[in-house]
Amino acid sequence: MIKKVIAISAFCFAAITNLAVAGTAQAYQLPDFTELAEKQGPAVVNISITQVVQGGGSPFAGMPNDEALAELFRRFGIPMPGVPGGGAPQEEYKSQSLGSGFIISNDGYIMTNAHVIRDASEVVVKLNDKREFAAKIIGADARTDVALLKIEANGLPKVTIGNPEQLKVGEWVVAIGSPFGLESTLTAGVVSAKGRALPQENFVPFIQTDVAINPGNSGGPLFNLKGEVVGINSQIYSRTGGYMGLSFAIPIDVAMDISNQLRASGKVSRGWLGIGIQEISKELADSFGMKGTNGALVSNVEPGSPAEKGGLEPGDVILKFDNKAIQSSPDLPRIVGSTKPGKQVPVEILRKGNNRQLTIVLGEMPTEQDEVVVSSKAPAKTEVNRLGLILRELTPQQKKSLNGRNGLLVVESQAPAAQAGIRRGDVILGLNNTEVQSLEQFNQLLAGVAQGKTVALLVLRDGNTLYVPVKVANGK
Repeated sequence: MIKKVIAISAFCFAAITNLAVAGTAQAYQLPDFTELAEKQGPAVVNISITQVVQGGGSPFAGMPNDEALAELFRRFGIPMPGVPGGGAPQEEYKSQSLGSGFIISNDGYIMTNAHVIRDASEVVVKLNDKREFAAKIIGADARTDVALLKIEANGLPKVTIGNPEQLKVGEWVVAIGSPFGLESTLTAGVVSAKGRALPQENFVPFIQTDVAINPGNSGGPLFNLKGEVVGINSQIYSRTGGYMGLSFAIPIDVAMDISNQLRASGKVSRGWLGIGIQEISKELADSFGMKGTNGALVSNVEPGSPAEKGGLEPGDVILKFDNKAIQSSPDLPRIVGSTKPGKQVPVEILRKGNNRQLTIVLGEMPTEQDEVVVSSKAPAKTEVNRLGLILRELTPQQKKSLNGRNGLLVVESQAPAAQAGIRRGDVILGLNNTEVQSLEQFNQLLAGVAQGKTVALLVLRDGNTLYVPVKVANGK
């Protein structure tokens, strides 16, 4: 009798378990991406880039997928082995690289990343049906990493543009692209976060996903399950240079606004205040008598800028801009940049514990050509200092773009400076609260710092200033 009861109980348990599993499978059935791949795949393209590069600048020259390897180092902040060269004669060679893109109009307009086609001497677009076209670069915007291409073709398949505002964290998304040159590769994942601010990426509220993105995926589309493009795959976070589950896409509404401006005029116009800002910590909030940490702290105001003319001062906390609340400092550049130059904007600030209202007429952000330009030529004497930096003094034209201020241009950054975040193209304005006057003066100041001590470098980058601590190594 006991055996019979046990047998019946086991049978009932198995039946209940099977029903539970079946119910779970029905409730949590994984999505099927086959229809999306068939319908949207033809609108995704492979982009092949040819660059004329000075020899010695790439330790990967002549290796298979040399540019893909170089991008791992260059794009994700890993120091390039063997750079700079040891003074060997510079020889030109052609470098090949691959990326992705997608067709946004039937007559051949294609969107991709700006870094994919940077310094390209030739761009070739390969369609899903294997046809190849030489592409014209309509324009590129490095600040948002968006570029617009055009090929001479009609009747092309195009993507459907979606609304990234409707994306939800946890929602399934799909990437199609050419990682490492493997065309029409589909990977899937979920939205991990929205509105993600990345260091030194001031104009893009990134969509974070766990979709597998690798070199070659850059510039490809991110789809929702409706088959609509919601973003452009642009970056990954990695400690090794490989995919680690953190991918970032530019929201398609941001990208479309940029592409429309590029198509209309070949350039992007943005509002400009002329200030440096930083995040508000709890300690700073307490010192300002603030109840929370919302807002953007003004760290400096450029002379003659719209901010100075409108009455902004260092130490002000911007709480609202154009009636939009500033939750954290990364919000401000995006809102200012998307506001039309010349507009008269109300700005609410906190100054010495009191709320005030200002009215500021926005200027137009200087184009990248108007900013400090990094020279591809290193100084004759390329000696690396104790911080791992090769520096040179600014040209008169570059000083003019800084309103006459002195500074030193970072030509190369190696450890320990590179590890601290100093990168090529930064301008060093000060060392330990002493303004930089010349390279000789900087070297004298550095010589007086003991080995192992940390110095604070005041760095100008993308129009903003920030202090970066760097530990001093042994040497000169």
